[in-house]
Order: sequence, then structure tokens, then C-alpha cells
Amino acid sequence: MKLGIVGLPNVGKSTLFNSLTKAGAESANYPFCTIDPNVGVVTVPDERLNKLSDLYGSDKIVPAVIEFVDIAGLVKGASKGEGLGNQFLANIREVDAIVHVVRCFDNSNIIHVEGSINPLRDIETINLELIFSDIEILDRRLQKVGRAANNDKTLAKERDLILKLKALLEEGKLAKQYETDDDEEKLWIKEYNLLTGKPVIFAANVEEDDLADDGASNENVAKVREFAKSEGFEVFVVCAQIEQEISELDDEEKAMFLEDLGIKDSGLDKLIAASYSLLGLISYLTAGKQETRAWTITRGTKAPQAAGKIHTDFERGFIRAEVVNYQDLLDCGSYAAAKDKGLVRLEGKEYVVQDGDVVLFRFNV
Repeated sequence: MKLGIVGLPNVGKSTLFNSLTKAGAESANYPFCTIDPNVGVVTVPDERLNKLSDLYGSDKIVPAVIEFVDIAGLVKGASKGEGLGNQFLANIREVDAIVHVVRCFDNSNIIHVEGSINPLRDIETINLELIFSDIEILDRRLQKVGRAANNDKTLAKERDLILKLKALLEEGKLAKQYETDDDEEKLWIKEYNLLTGKPVIFAANVEEDDLADDGASNENVAKVREFAKSEGFEVFVVCAQIEQEISELDDEEKAMFLEDLGIKDSGLDKLIAASYSLLGLISYLTAGKQETRAWTITRGTKAPQAAGKIHTDFERGFIRAEVVNYQDLLDCGSYAAAKDKGLVRLEGKEYVVQDGDVVLFRFNV
């Protein structure tokens, strides 16, 4: 999974990125200090892996990972090349979802580019830049389809789709609001890779005092939550400065620090939960002496496609899957004991893999 972290200058974006990935990206109080996108990979915490590893005596643990891309601070006019906007827009096209850091705190020492704190205005600023960029993509595609559409039914259909999408964007709406049951249209929309078609997670950046009640008493956070709900997006509350402090601590110190603050989860934990929820992701597990590993798949994935995550041969030559629930396996104390109790199931090609399934695939190529 690849997430692009975006936001206006001085909203706490690079500070948050640094703390999430400990990558040490330069963070300064002026626009475009993050000129090249910084990329950081973080592991997804999963206590199930440690317990399974202990059970199997695994040599190593391989958790699921998320790749974060920190993209240059954005200003009005980015789609027209203001600042480093075009580069920003090219980098963000490759991500699965956008993490939009929104400033919900007042601090006179950190200048906001617009001179005041207004998260909905900031969201609109970035959305407009994404819309303008998408319109440009559609215009380029329209030129290619162009005249040929007059003599080709398929191209004519695509041209009509492009015009409908353009009309939607020109109204200030997002591409994700376009609904269709047509498989051909869905395929074209996927190929366009429109920025406004991507899922968004808002990171509401607050002061430390707002963390204990998860931003409930912060009116700016309330506005972001209301907007996100109307669009079907996710929100999590974070204090980038606190996250930076947490990133310097080991696991035990981190737990104590969070307890002192009166909060249960760190910003990274919240972001991972929000991204898995928004993208409909789950993890199944494989375990053995060599390694215990988490594999990220989309909810609803059937066994052969889940097997393909490990290797294409597994999908191509899929015979069956031996499946046991993670908790059942732990309770039994061994795979053999789970098998004796009839808890290990043989599943075929139509089986939909569940979160926490421990799977052994049988295949023949």
C-alpha cells in the first residue's frame, strides 16, 4: 500500500511524515522545503505475528508494510506550475490513497500561507488543484480520442464519458462522485488514474491539549469530520509534534508516554486503521519455521488470488487452501492439535479469505 501525504505549507505535514517514518526529511518554516518527495516505509504493527512466531519458533517475522510519500507543500496555482506544483501532482498519481494533513491548531510562530486557520478553505484549495490537474488529463485524452470517435463506437462512448467527467469536475465536484455500472467505463476511469477519484484520509493536526478527547472540543476538527462524512472519507486526529516525540521512544516508553497523555493509540496506529478501513484491506497470515508473515489483501479476495500475493505460481496452480483461524490455532497450542479438533478446514477456489486466517496453500504447476 502506498499513501501520499499532502497539505499546504506549514500545516505539519513533513513533521508528521518524519515521525511516521523516522526518515528525517528536512522540515522548515517555508513552502517547498520538501522539493523531492521523501519516501519512507513503515511496518504495520500486528501482535498476532509475534504470537504465531513464538508458536512455530519462526526464524523471522515479516510484517505488512505501508509506503509513505511526502510530497512538496502545495499552494494555489500548483496545477499551473506555481511553486513545485506540477511535480507534486505527478508524484501523487502513483499512490493508493491520499493523506491530507489539515491544520486545526493556532500558533502565531508558525505562519499559515493564507494568514488564518480555516481547514475547509485549505481542503478546497487542494481539491481545486487536483480538479484542475484532472481536467488537464481528460483534455489530453480527449485530443487523442478526438476525431476518430466519429467513426468508432467504442471511442465515441469513451469521448462521452470524458465529457461527462469534465462537466462534473467543472462544477467543482470530485471524480469519485461519478457513478456507473458500466464495466467499460469503470476500466477507462481506472486507466485515467484521476487524483479526485482517490480515497482521502484527513489528518487533523491539533495541539497536544486536544488529543485526550480526540479533538471533540476542537471546532476545526468538527468541521473536517463533517466534511469527510459527507464525502465518505476518513479522519483521524493527530498532534504532529507529539508524534515526533513518540518516534524517538522504544515500545515500552511509548506505551507509558501515551498513557500519561491519556490516549490509547499513536497517530501511526490511527492512520493505519483509517487506511485499512478506507481501502477495505485485511491481512491473512502464513507461519512456519522459516518465517511468520502478514499478507495484505482487499476484503472479499478469494483464495487463489490471495495465494497469488505470495507468488503467481500459487494462483496459477491453486489446488486448495488449508485454513485455520488465528485465535483457534493459538488456543489449541499447535497446528496438529487444531487439526485433531477439526478446526483446520480445506477450502477451494470460491473461499473468501478472512482477516486473521492462517493459511497453507496447496498448488501444482
